Amino acid sequence: MDAPIELKYWLEDPTSEKAIAEAKRVVEILRRAGAFAVRDPRVTEEDNNKFLDLLEAYFEQPEDVKLKDARPDIHYQLGVTPNGVEMPKCASDPSCQDMINKMPEEHRAHPPTQADNKWRFFHRIGPRPTETKFGELNASPVIPAAFPNWVSVMDNWGSKLLSAGVTIAEMIAVGYGLPKNTLTDMMNCGPHLLAPTASDLIKHGKLDTVLAGFHNDLNFITIHGKSRFPGLDIWLRDGTKVPVVVPDGCLLMQAGQQIEYLTGGDILAGWHEVVVNQRTLDVIERFRAAGKSLWRISSTLFSHINSDATLQVLTGSEEEKKSKAAKYPPILAGDQVNAELEAIKLNVSAASK
Repeated sequence: MDAPIELKYWLEDPTSEKAIAEAKRVVEILRRAGAFAVRDPRVTEEDNNKFLDLLEAYFEQPEDVKLKDARPDIHYQLGVTPNGVEMPKCASDPSCQDMINKMPEEHRAHPPTQADNKWRFFHRIGPRPTETKFGELNASPVIPAAFPNWVSVMDNWGSKLLSAGVTIAEMIAVGYGLPKNTLTDMMNCGPHLLAPTASDLIKHGKLDTVLAGFHNDLNFITIHGKSRFPGLDIWLRDGTKVPVVVPDGCLLMQAGQQIEYLTGGDILAGWHEVVVNQRTLDVIERFRAAGKSLWRISSTLFSHINSDATLQVLTGSEEEKKSKAAKYPPILAGDQVNAELEAIKLNVSAASK
């Protein structure tokens, strides 16, 4: 991966030469790779570790206790999503399956054939809109009964991840020659989700077990803190498969479908999967010997465009925007999200709305 983007220059003075150079580098890397590491002085490993400790303790609870926090009536968009519910879109998408089949063997993804071997917990971060057409995407948080520090830890870590994402959104706008607030205004009161996944590596810790099948994310920018277990692979725009190693003290940023929409495909949503590999097995054995948790937690936040805002092409000349609108016609962000939730089997009613 490329050297981390340094946010300190932007936070000190977004008009400086170094800050503008980093903004242009963000756009260049996203065009080519769809993902990059950032170093944000506001984010600490201590905060990430508190978050991971909390989520390990939560997911080590009995299954029936965790299921009390499930909200299938709002398409699992808050609270816990049980293992084996979320289905990678690629499992039922012939064009995605064809893409995998055409990959050279050394870069080929694992073809998804079943629901993911992962739980998930969704926790809203940031203010809710006062009025919205998409109430199920903007509901109040679920708070597990056994964890009195749940809200403080989740809000602290989620707010820091979102702040990093907002800064990157400013840099992307400036990198494209747009006003700095172009994208952040659209993010205001979006349904941002702190969305850790959790895989039980006692049950699913065999080599080549798919924990999260090949997919890209439906949101704007996905922000990851560092997981304690490796296994995440990403694909560059040229089809190269790259194992992700997040440097200590850094976050990982990855492009989602909403930024692809807003740039008319100049930036593509990044493809990725999580699979148990040899490095994962090595950490499992080390953690087992030390008596540590064998739940693999992803430290993930999905930043979103406001549900009631319109996704449309913002970059390029007027002629280019018009040309790209055939593939990326204007759509409310909430409608785009609901369509994707239906495709991954979380929103069974979206198709009928």
